[in-house]
Amino acid sequence: MDRITKNTTAVSDAFNSLKMLKFMRGKGHHLSAERLKLHKELFSFTKTTTHGFPHRPSALAWDPKMQLIAIGTKNGLIRIYGAPGVEFEGKHKEETCVMELFFLTGQGRLISQCDNSSLHLFELNEKDGKWTLEEIKSCSLQGRLKNITTCCLPSSGEHLLIGTDGGNIYLLDVKSFEMTDHIIYQDIVIQNVPDDYKLNPGSVEAIAEHPLNPDKIVIGYNRGLMVLWDNKTLNSENTYVVSQQLESLSWHRSGTKFMSSHNDGAYVVWSSTDSSKPEEAPVPPYGPFPCKAITKVLWRSVKGGEDFTIFAGGMPRASYADKHTVTVMCNGKHQVLDFTSKVVDFFTICHGDEESEYDNPHTLVVLAEEEIVLIDLESDDWLPFRLPHLSSLHMSSITCTQHVSDVPQELWNSIITAGNKQVSGKYTEREWPIMGGNNLLETPSVHNLLLTGHEDGSVRFWDASGMALAHLYTIHTSHIFVSEDGEPAVDEEEWPPFRKVGSFDPYSDDPRLAVKKIVLCPLSNTLVVAGTAGQIIFFELKEDEEEKELESHSVNIVSDRDSFVWKGHDQLSLKQGTLKFSPGFIPVTIEQLTPPAAVTAIALHTEWGLVAAGTAHGFALFDYIQKKPVMSKCTLNPNDLMAVGDAAMSRKKSFKKSLRQSFRRLRKGRSQRSKRDKTPTKEEVKSPAKETTETDTGAASPITETKPVERQVEARSADDSMGSMVRCLYLAQSFIINNALQSCTLWAGTNAGAIYVFTISLPKEKENRKTEAVACQLGKEIQLKHRAPVIAIQILDGLGHPLPEPFEVEKNRAKSPDLSGNHRVIICSEEQFKVFTLPSLKPFCKFKLTASEGARVRKVAMIKFVSTKDENYSEDCMACLTNQGEISIFTVPDLRRQQTHNCLKREDINGISSVVFTKTGQAFYLHSPCEFQRFTLSARDILEAKCKIDLPEGARPPPPVSEPEESTEQAEEEEKEADKNEQEKAVDVAASMVETLKLKDDKTEAAEVKSDPNASQDESKGDLDITVDSVKDHINTLCTEGITTVVEKAESSSKVVQETVTKVSSTIVSTKETIINAKESVIATSENAKETVVNATENAKESFLNATENAKGMFTNAKSTAKETVISTTEKITNSTTAE
Repeated sequence: MDRITKNTTAVSDAFNSLKMLKFMRGKGHHLSAERLKLHKELFSFTKTTTHGFPHRPSALAWDPKMQLIAIGTKNGLIRIYGAPGVEFEGKHKEETCVMELFFLTGQGRLISQCDNSSLHLFELNEKDGKWTLEEIKSCSLQGRLKNITTCCLPSSGEHLLIGTDGGNIYLLDVKSFEMTDHIIYQDIVIQNVPDDYKLNPGSVEAIAEHPLNPDKIVIGYNRGLMVLWDNKTLNSENTYVVSQQLESLSWHRSGTKFMSSHNDGAYVVWSSTDSSKPEEAPVPPYGPFPCKAITKVLWRSVKGGEDFTIFAGGMPRASYADKHTVTVMCNGKHQVLDFTSKVVDFFTICHGDEESEYDNPHTLVVLAEEEIVLIDLESDDWLPFRLPHLSSLHMSSITCTQHVSDVPQELWNSIITAGNKQVSGKYTEREWPIMGGNNLLETPSVHNLLLTGHEDGSVRFWDASGMALAHLYTIHTSHIFVSEDGEPAVDEEEWPPFRKVGSFDPYSDDPRLAVKKIVLCPLSNTLVVAGTAGQIIFFELKEDEEEKELESHSVNIVSDRDSFVWKGHDQLSLKQGTLKFSPGFIPVTIEQLTPPAAVTAIALHTEWGLVAAGTAHGFALFDYIQKKPVMSKCTLNPNDLMAVGDAAMSRKKSFKKSLRQSFRRLRKGRSQRSKRDKTPTKEEVKSPAKETTETDTGAASPITETKPVERQVEARSADDSMGSMVRCLYLAQSFIINNALQSCTLWAGTNAGAIYVFTISLPKEKENRKTEAVACQLGKEIQLKHRAPVIAIQILDGLGHPLPEPFEVEKNRAKSPDLSGNHRVIICSEEQFKVFTLPSLKPFCKFKLTASEGARVRKVAMIKFVSTKDENYSEDCMACLTNQGEISIFTVPDLRRQQTHNCLKREDINGISSVVFTKTGQAFYLHSPCEFQRFTLSARDILEAKCKIDLPEGARPPPPVSEPEESTEQAEEEEKEADKNEQEKAVDVAASMVETLKLKDDKTEAAEVKSDPNASQDESKGDLDITVDSVKDHINTLCTEGITTVVEKAESSSKVVQETVTKVSSTIVSTKETIINAKESVIATSENAKETVVNATENAKESFLNATENAKGMFTNAKSTAKETVISTTEKITNSTTAE
């Protein structure tokens, strides 16, 4: 009965497949409405999310109420992170570097300040059931002296204080996101400052709000001047002067003192009430020799204990100028956190809020250029937190990737356990402190792994099941080899007390350790790792520690080529003696390929206990159960043995050779052009040649079909030095000899379009597998016509389904392959796909990609697409990625294209080469060196961020309401006209007064200029700009007030005229007094800078005229010279051609 049921099922499946095939063939390229509907249920291209660490971070912000962290980047991207799985992303409309970020606490909004002096307001809003970060408003400051240098958001959140290059501080109204009229002018702030600092105190370097009185701020200027400013009374209470350049400011929680850090590597403590001298002498922690600047300092109070002092930089220039550090000091403890990349910013997460008496910090968050590190300040050793997301994927540069779908629970638990033991004692036990937002994604029902191979020889396991790509476990292959990348030397010097933190470590002195290929069989717990020096390491999962001595087995691929000479690097030497291994994946044996070239292809079949590996010289089959080689095949061209031995690691040609070949092609083209016109080519006379040739029984002629106009694809040279490189290997059981007998086969494809098919003989009894030898012999050999590199091979069963992976049938994860119909093999080269029927190798169909579209294939994968409406309906298709960044989906075995999507830019070579597909239709690629972009081709298998924030009612202030209109449109127009006239009158009067005063004081100013010829020109210009800016703003304010008063009190036309005249007169008088006072101030402080500006303007005009004349002359001379050069070059080329 069971047999009848199975046969009935098989017949039904075959009938359905034939029906679908007939349907698709009958319709051709025309898609019916039913098929289009099915397309929507099967296929959907969507870029879903990114994993990893933001590329090139430049700014950091923290919202203590909502428990959210924001990171801005140099390309204008902003990402907000909360609890694992909570991520929001927004981008500026223009690509610009984010300099600072400020959260509007508890509102789900933040302000960004960019390097073009623009400010942007972003909000987290819900749209169509999805929370997004979007830009709402923006504004900017224009002018050289209004370049933004620093900003400060007071605790009230009403205004943003904006410090500028000119020394003035502008106020941004956060509610309307417009600049207010209130400006803190530098010349007013520094009225009580010593004369030496009045001249040019520099730009605003830092602004710090008083922790207890929000009306008071400390303003720090670049040259070392600091002023305690009361914004309510508009008065400076105290001034503090340091001879060193200022870097940052930080208040103590009590508000009685603050700390300043400087560019000489020292920090100073000041009293808020006594500015005569520092409360404590300047402290250079790592002096007395010259030190680097302390770029930022934080002062945090602790209840019942000593305060925390945390600062970045300050290292001695002579010995540690290249280090990136953050120093933490408290209660006699002193640690210098040593980072591998530059520190961008840092902050502390505290138990205390704004109203608390103490800060009580518990976590230090440090953002570096390549990673983010959180330090537990409550643990005894200040241990770091283990990152649940935001991991630095490129701890060492990623060299290869593999995705493993539906990992068995037992293997998953073993990996988790091994990973926890691996990091035991290295991380704090406290929970992750950033827990804002809500992750709405359900717990994944299946476990997926992403494996990354790295330049330092490590393999890292990542949890790719959900949104947070968490690090699980790491294998270090460098521990079993003696390499140049030895253990780092231990620094016995106790001062400064460095401690290496973070996981980013890009330095690897031995390039031979780099991992090139990874294959993990999740059903047998077997892992194979292949490297750059021909090393292939076999791992098995163990629950306990082991001590063992490893053995290496050499396989010589070029043993039959006596003339071959290897000129590359040496192979890695295995460590001698007994080695200790922790629970997890433990090495079992090592296969060493000779010559030790990089492994370019690998195939693992765990049911057979065999692995095939290929290099630039050939390939070999290895029996890892008996730990011995089965066979090897050299693919080198005998004519080019020396070339491959010399250039096995590089595909570059010499410049001389390229130039020589170019001239030969040009000469050949000229000599044969006339012949082509007279004599027909071989293709015109003869019928098209067969696409393939083979050493066994001859294949039938290819199917003739109507084709579109195709590009001419030149056949590649047979003596190409890289043609021997093995691009793909495939182990499968199929019909290769006849239709009745299945054989274990090995398929190998090379760069020159050659395909080798070997038959493998395994012991019939499993009991004899460890004793009887495995045999392997060449069965067929195929050569593609255009010698295009073969990048993938896949066998399909009788129903057109890909053959199952090892142990999938035994573990009930896949159906047994159909044996009733003919098997077919898909040969994927860079230029075309072709399907052959097995075992006769008769061509079934093909698709020419390069000839029709000019693209070349880079990646191919078999994907099972499941319908969104019916989970029992699925289609096996082939996904293809080209060098143009396009992804196409083809049906198999008839190779009909279903969809094409633009996924990557054609210039993104690293991204294209890093794409890895999953079996269910998702894919990953390196969006940047530290980020994976995730996308899907399946309409069913989509993983997108589903998260939200809890925004209380009334958390955001209501938008400003415009006042109701009190007048008609006609009155508004009259008001605008009067406003315009009054402004013009005021400007004309002010201009005439300036001219009069200028003529009146010409002699006096000239005399003053002569009396002091050595005056500082830079300082004069700076003060003139600042003072004139203040005067202009004051004049505009006075004019506006006068005009507004006139308009508001207008009752009749006569009264309006009278009051206007009165107001304008008073304005003129006040303006005249202001100009006179300002002019006196300018003369006293800038020493006749006005005359300097006039002279500079005239000089600039003369210089411009002279430069223009010179440029014209130079251009004329260059033009004539170029013309003569072209003529002489043309004559030389003509003479050379005549001589030839």
